[in-house]
Amino acid sequence: MAAVEVDALVKRYGATTAVDGVSFAARAGSVLALLGPNGAGKTTTVETCEGFRRPDAGAVRVLGLDPVRDHAALAPRVGVMLQSGGVYPGARPVEMARLLAAFHADALDPDALLERLGVPPQTPYRRLSGGQQQRLSLALAVVGRPEVVFLDEPTAGLDPQARLATWDLVREQREGGVTVVLTTHAMDEAEALADDVVIVDRGRVVAAGTPAALTAGESGLRFAAPPGLDTAALGAAVGRAVTGDGPYVVAGEVTPHLIAAVTAWCAANGVLAADLRADRRTLEDVFLDLTGRGLRP
Repeated sequence: MAAVEVDALVKRYGATTAVDGVSFAARAGSVLALLGPNGAGKTTTVETCEGFRRPDAGAVRVLGLDPVRDHAALAPRVGVMLQSGGVYPGARPVEMARLLAAFHADALDPDALLERLGVPPQTPYRRLSGGQQQRLSLALAVVGRPEVVFLDEPTAGLDPQARLATWDLVREQREGGVTVVLTTHAMDEAEALADDVVIVDRGRVVAAGTPAALTAGESGLRFAAPPGLDTAALGAAVGRAVTGDGPYVVAGEVTPHLIAAVTAWCAANGVLAADLRADRRTLEDVFLDLTGRGLRP
């Protein structure tokens, strides 16, 4: 059953179409990563799901309800983490967390949640570091035990320890049956956390599927060696295509026989093959292939 359904969503700002027919569904109790370059329409799509923007065409349903028309009914069941803001500058984290917890019948312990995420409870919001503000926003999004939570760049600016703590909390949400819709520019984060991935570009969906399905493709054996290696001769010796000019990639499935054949050929030809590893296509490779490698204006 889908907890979030987006069907042919269109949203315009004047003459600019920010979202142009986007469709996807987030399964209940799963993590869906919504990816795309800056300006691709991610934030507008998520804000429409949250009820902050009204669609110009198409439909959005969250837990079977209209986010705009049924906002009052949805608010207690949905958690939202914005990229920034949403907290009074002079408020202390413990005050905000306890306030939001008080609005819910079965909230998490706000004090314990802040301690777990390393947020100083008594420091005014404006004096928190950027990472601490991020972690507080995450705490406020989940303290009410929502059924659906929208996380917009939850680990932006976090150190490695805080990033792992955030990942653990996201996984716990999923294990507890919560649906998580995550936007992120960190491809490794999406690959590690998401059950499903939707990639949007210029307001349209350009790919969708599980991380495994999207990254399926050619694998190979990668190794380092000096430039100018006779790749044609190596390819003939191992029966595979060889590309590159240091590092090199031998295409196809990586087997013990292939590794032995490559290293034997290199040894026979006085070549030191270093850093041998199985190479595979990553989600970042897929993302860049679909959206391009050039900078966006």
